[in-house]
Amino acid sequence: MARGPRLPKRDLGAFRVEEPEFPKSPRPAHRFPLNASALRDELPQRHGPTRLAGPAFASSTHGVPRQTIDVDLVVQLSESKAGELVRALQGEFYGDEATARESTRLGGSFNLIHLRTGIKVDIFVCGPSAFDLEEFRRQQPLRIDAQSDRTVFMKSPEDTLLRKLLWYRAGGEVSDRQWSDVLGIVRTQGARLDRDYLTRWATTLDILDLLERVLA
Repeated sequence: MARGPRLPKRDLGAFRVEEPEFPKSPRPAHRFPLNASALRDELPQRHGPTRLAGPAFASSTHGVPRQTIDVDLVVQLSESKAGELVRALQGEFYGDEATARESTRLGGSFNLIHLRTGIKVDIFVCGPSAFDLEEFRRQQPLRIDAQSDRTVFMKSPEDTLLRKLLWYRAGGEVSDRQWSDVLGIVRTQGARLDRDYLTRWATTLDILDLLERVLA
């Protein structure tokens, strides 16, 4: 089978934490799979630190790594700002402004395609529930470039685990990939996981039985 061209490794320079109060991540630097100048400039300028790397990157970082070249981001974004973002990225990314606006209005997601590499960036709009907002509030900076202080905001291990369990339940509890990701987080994080936090939110989200199963 013919193989496509190998994509160079890239880091996403946009996510530089300017606030000195943020602690450095104890984990080593990680590679984030995209460095695009337009995305790097537009998200911080328009939305400040209100974005974080989504569950695929988070679960690979907190648990067992699995290869992905796509990027998923969670943002707090208004309908009008979604349209502005798509327009600002024209020339380096393909995106449909009407789709972005509608998806943002409905609290869903839309995607952008990096024209030079074909890498897909999925933009998920942060939901309005108490857990959505708590998950976003607890985002953590992770250093992604060993030669600088470049960082990306990311879900905490606990919130990544809870989100994966929610998706596992919503999918009928048949997804081997989701369950494998959950087990990987538990085995990798071990005693570092805040079990009181996990239990409290698992009870609220009605997934306590799944949490007890994975922690057993």
